[in-house]
Amino acid sequence: MAGKKYVYDFHEGDASMRSLLGGKGANLAQMSKIGLPVPPGFIITTDACKAYWTQGQNLLDEIWPDVLSAVARVESATGKKFGSTENPLLVSVRSGAPVSMPGMMDTILNLGLNDDTVKALAGVSGDERFAYDSYRRFIQMFSDVVLEVSAEKFEERLAEVRKSLGVKFDHQIPAESLKNLIAEYKDIVKRAGKEFPTDPERQLRLAIDAVFRSWNTPRANTYRKINNISADLGTAVNVVSMVFGNLGEDCGTGVCFTRDGATGENKLYGEYLMNAQGEDVVAGIRTPSPIAELEKVMPAVYREFCGIADLLEKHYKDMQDIEFTVERGKLYILQTRNGKRTAAAEVKIAMDMLREGFIDATTAVSRVSPDQVEQLLHQQIDPKAKYKALAKGLPASPGAAVGEVVFDADEAAEKGKTLPVILVRPETTPDDIHGLFAAQGVLTSHGGMTSHAAVVARGMGKPCVSGAETVRIDVNAGTFTVGDVTVRRGDFISLDGTKGEVIVGRVPLIEAQFSDDFRELLDRADVESKLEVWANADTPEDARRAREFGARGVGLCRTEHMFMAADRLPSMQKMVISSTKDERVRALASLEPMQREDFAGIFEAMDGYPVIIRLLDPPLHEFLPKLPELEKELSDVGESSARGREIKVEMARASELHEFNPMLGFRGCRLGIVYPEIFEMQIRAIISAACEVSRKGKTVHPEIMMPLVGIKEEMKRLEALTHKIAAEVMEREKIQISYKVGTMIEVPRAAMIADEVAEYAEFFSFGTNDLTQTTYGYSRDDAESKFLAFYVDDGVVEHNPFDVLDRNGVGELMKIAFKKGRSVRPDLSVGICGEHGGNPSSVAFCNSLGLNYVSCSPFRVPVARLSAAHAALGKLS
Repeated sequence: MAGKKYVYDFHEGDASMRSLLGGKGANLAQMSKIGLPVPPGFIITTDACKAYWTQGQNLLDEIWPDVLSAVARVESATGKKFGSTENPLLVSVRSGAPVSMPGMMDTILNLGLNDDTVKALAGVSGDERFAYDSYRRFIQMFSDVVLEVSAEKFEERLAEVRKSLGVKFDHQIPAESLKNLIAEYKDIVKRAGKEFPTDPERQLRLAIDAVFRSWNTPRANTYRKINNISADLGTAVNVVSMVFGNLGEDCGTGVCFTRDGATGENKLYGEYLMNAQGEDVVAGIRTPSPIAELEKVMPAVYREFCGIADLLEKHYKDMQDIEFTVERGKLYILQTRNGKRTAAAEVKIAMDMLREGFIDATTAVSRVSPDQVEQLLHQQIDPKAKYKALAKGLPASPGAAVGEVVFDADEAAEKGKTLPVILVRPETTPDDIHGLFAAQGVLTSHGGMTSHAAVVARGMGKPCVSGAETVRIDVNAGTFTVGDVTVRRGDFISLDGTKGEVIVGRVPLIEAQFSDDFRELLDRADVESKLEVWANADTPEDARRAREFGARGVGLCRTEHMFMAADRLPSMQKMVISSTKDERVRALASLEPMQREDFAGIFEAMDGYPVIIRLLDPPLHEFLPKLPELEKELSDVGESSARGREIKVEMARASELHEFNPMLGFRGCRLGIVYPEIFEMQIRAIISAACEVSRKGKTVHPEIMMPLVGIKEEMKRLEALTHKIAAEVMEREKIQISYKVGTMIEVPRAAMIADEVAEYAEFFSFGTNDLTQTTYGYSRDDAESKFLAFYVDDGVVEHNPFDVLDRNGVGELMKIAFKKGRSVRPDLSVGICGEHGGNPSSVAFCNSLGLNYVSCSPFRVPVARLSAAHAALGKLS
């Protein structure tokens, strides 16, 4: 668009302009505006990036006069001149998307150096070694990012130089050696068929072009896909005058969080390096010092930094991740952003800031995402386990993991599809993102608490041990050694990211525990929610766990699971093979006390809350041994033996019950209508158990659910049967119980005639697992094993419809059923009990539909509770 403004000086922006200036640029502008020590610079907007992807070099031609004008203003502010051979201005060129994507896009430092300006820099600084070290770094970064010459080629040569000089760190390499190394670096570029530009303006244009291109690199695309970040946002480009942390021992650089990103503790948490540039801290090449030690080295700088950190946290009302540089005793703030943190830290920080008066309860609930809650439910090493740690590193990201050792990100991504793997690397880079995502945990031998591996692992909720210096890794050989112990590719190791320990073999793990802060956060989430969250629970233990997690009812108790126990299966099998009703009734009579005991336990655990019990749903043949198993046993015992005769009866019955498509066959309510004695027994057990528990002073709310109803007459008959049996039991027990009769909506026809079904059903529960199968015409097991993964990867479908509810198909049927059901029975209770009940996106859809509750597995109840709150607050749709 003609006349559109694409270039902003820092003083022209503020934090509210994040979508235009990117997170980094908006925060630099805001810090500059409130008077913090920010180096001068300017921002090229995200709109320019979007235009670049349609206009290419024409866009750069259009904005170039404005870029040069902005450079001139930086020259005026610094007293330096770009390309000068007397007092040269050097700049950093860095990406900055509206949403933080740490390490995913590209950065170039020391831009503006060439064979002439490096001499001027040496003269102005009085430090030749510093000047040539800066030039060496610039050639390496520019060649990697802009010219696409592999950084490994430069690192290999750098390592050879250190080795030949007998030094450990880069800052120990003298100036003369750096000059020789620079010549070799240029030769590496030349051998790669590229030309290294010497004109600073040309360098700047190419760097801006590279930052725009970095928005669509594979690692950036992967990160956006993992974190559900739109590809349409674009990145801004931040051009900032360089300040140097590698001028000498009165200089340094660091990264600091205003609170502990792993635990949420309210204290400064970070690291710094003396005589270093920013990438040295995050790259893990040198192990940095804790930020607290800066107080001893530079007390005045430390006090100033503490004041700025406190100011920034109060200004943004969130924990900040701050990058800083000290140049000859003067502090500069290079960046601030909301800090990445673990789920546990997010909860603690949100609740602490609520108590500190920084934020209100609604904001605290909004801060913690449903995905983070999933991370909170991480495993830990069993405290009772006996083990000896092989090595110890830094506890970079909490939690525990067990897996096979892999040394390559590609291998991790491939092998991690089917096996748990631990990615082991000297240090990770942004290009390893796909391997980090696939791995159960990460181990690095170098790097600190703010290294790439640590920050990314914390963001993903994966355990990480970094900086394990005693671990000697040989990537090519596929081994690592600690002392005389060698661990090979494919060996199992365990990581304790909370303690920073590496353990050989598989150590037993336990599920995570709830903190008081987390419980309080979820209680506050419930206040915001419109939906209640119930749980699917088949046993009293499941019900107790669900209630501990905050479930307000049982949305699905599957009675068939109760029949599969070893002490019950024989009676169930007798019932299945019975040829007459009398035989079935006798077999069922032995099961009824067991059913009654199960139901009583669940009612007691859920005292005061509703419990929906689904009557027998699967085909009867599922309770019999498979035919091949029976045939083998028959050959072992012989046909003439007593057991042989029993087996022949079982085989005959199994053949009789065989179905070509059992999912759509003789199951669910069809069983109850053809063999009413089965449902009669279950109804008696439910109402008897309710009477028993009620006598103990507990409050019971049983709801009896008929499975697979698709015809009005099915619901009518089963409702009448339920009332008949319930009345008989309550008459016998001399007690009245309030109960409901309803159905699971799991076939499309039930949804289409929901008004007819609602004449006899007091509640609907959407069984979206089967409703998805019958809507799509998919067999879930076959679809997921044969083609659904391909469909998702190839873009045929956006999500696996068994993971994320299909709003356009299954969702439309739910809308129809909801509307028709409520038209007949306004007080109809409606919920969902499929696995979708714990999926955040699906919960948001249920909230928009106006359902009463969602029900999910007990361990997903916390996720669903927070999802319901976020949906009600408009944070999730």
